[in-house]
Amino acid sequence: MAQYAILIYAGDSAHTADATPEDLELHNRHAEQVERSGSMVAAFALQPVDTATSIRGDVVTDGPFLEAKEVVAGFYVIEAPDLDAALAIARTNPATQQGGGVEVRPVHSGFVSSSEG
Repeated sequence: MAQYAILIYAGDSAHTADATPEDLELHNRHAEQVERSGSMVAAFALQPVDTATSIRGDVVTDGPFLEAKEVVAGFYVIEAPDLDAALAIARTNPATQQGGGVEVRPVHSGFVSSSEG
């Protein structure tokens, strides 16, 4: 099966300091559903955008790489038989109904370290 990265775009991470359990409920439920389906390979929620640091050449600046209305709030990798199946899974992400969206992109290659250091 092919792997697809699903990049989640939103105003900020769902995991902001003022996020309530209710704010996270839809996102957690979605993650659990994708995991139970057997298609989840990996998932990562990112810290809020104000924790970002960007590097361009030799210049290091506070903040995201691009100033935008929406930022990458997290991403996950799934396995699916084809793009249509990946899109069907991605379409269920709560960000698509909360003013944000998702981008689905085939994974070319990758590596995940098994070390815990």
